[in-house]
Amino acid sequence: MHDPRQPRVLVVEDETMVSMLLEDMVCDLGGHVVGPAAKFEQAMMLALKAEFDLAVLDVNLDGLAVYPIADVLRHRGIPFIFTTGYDSSVLPQRYQHNYLLSKPFSQQTFSDVLRGALTEAPVTTAAC
Repeated sequence: MHDPRQPRVLVVEDETMVSMLLEDMVCDLGGHVVGPAAKFEQAMMLALKAEFDLAVLDVNLDGLAVYPIADVLRHRGIPFIFTTGYDSSVLPQRYQHNYLLSKPFSQQTFSDVLRGALTEAPVTTAAC
């Protein structure tokens, strides 16, 4: 059985140095990295099939928006955090209430947001 104190985190980031930093931050918090994914297709495949507790998604993945990947994660009930060098206005309305880390961010900020995203109850839709 998976230990919830050691979250599995999908890292989706196309900048190698930022990806390495995110991986280090996840590991420093006792987590395990899934991926990382630097290409849209690879990220989508992991989003559809891999087992993980949370995803960290760069909004702009080599020129492609990650919102279709976020849609898959939302459908699967997996929380995610967006990262971007832009402000929250880049997020579509449906994602305005998601966690967003503005680059650059500190280890403490990352830790706080990661813990918040993991402890928040997933949004579920009741069937009629």
